[in-house]
Amino acid sequence: MRSLLLLLFCASLLATTASADRASFVDLAKRGWNYELRTTMVGRDMSIPIHINGRDLAGASLCLVGEEPHPASLEIINSFRDLAHHVFGKPLPMRYAGRSATKCGAGRTVVLRLYSGYPPNADLSNDLGWLNQVHQLGLPEGRRFAVSSPAMAQTFFGRRGQGTHIMVKQPALEQVGTLETLFYRSILIEELFQSFTFGMDILLFDRAAEFQSKLQELPINVNRMNWESRAFMRNLLNSNPPGLCMFDVFMFHAVAQAPVDQTVDPAFIDFIDLQYDRLFSEAQQTMKDPRFASIIAPGCRRPEI
Repeated sequence: MRSLLLLLFCASLLATTASADRASFVDLAKRGWNYELRTTMVGRDMSIPIHINGRDLAGASLCLVGEEPHPASLEIINSFRDLAHHVFGKPLPMRYAGRSATKCGAGRTVVLRLYSGYPPNADLSNDLGWLNQVHQLGLPEGRRFAVSSPAMAQTFFGRRGQGTHIMVKQPALEQVGTLETLFYRSILIEELFQSFTFGMDILLFDRAAEFQSKLQELPINVNRMNWESRAFMRNLLNSNPPGLCMFDVFMFHAVAQAPVDQTVDPAFIDFIDLQYDRLFSEAQQTMKDPRFASIIAPGCRRPEI
């Protein structure tokens, strides 16, 4: 009888926890997905319609360009590919196309440029120029682009579909320390997750609050810091969790299943609220899967560094 009571108590506790998270999860979903695009690149063709659905990249391919992936980068990429396949039900094929994005092909492809050292501004400009031609994105002709962050992702909507470009800095050395490993892992996970779900950054101003999502970020000023300095890496790592949290995996499932035209519509939030218990259960099982361990932050806490 005592064992039965203990089991009933544990089941009740889990149910209470899930119910308590519902309000916070729905609120985070509103801030991360229920948004409007209010700004655009100066000079871009504004007549091109924008359609945002986090499921649009299900079944797309991943084309790596620039440097060949560092072993640590490859581990993260492959783990994310496994997660996308598991959630979307479609494989995420990948290939390395060399230094130029022009060899990635004109299909449904996400371009991921990996680099170390100085920011490759010319390569970024060439990549976006090529995507502009392929998808008719309406970007200003002859525009030169600059790398503004060690990790950045951009999705443009064109007359021939959308073009997604991710650029992430990776280790230059084969062996790197704990701080460097966590830093490069963290920025790659964030850009992949945001690109394949359309989740947006969520500012968290209360430094004493616990994190619930990889999308949450504490505001920090690192503008004058060297991207390869330990101070820069430590500050960025302290600003948000190093991997995907329960909420992020929950939202991945929600994005994959929601029967909505756009995942920025209020109907998407309604779906999450209605299907919360089922999505929460699915996310719990996914969090336990060892295939995704390298990209998951089980406690959603900042690393102690």
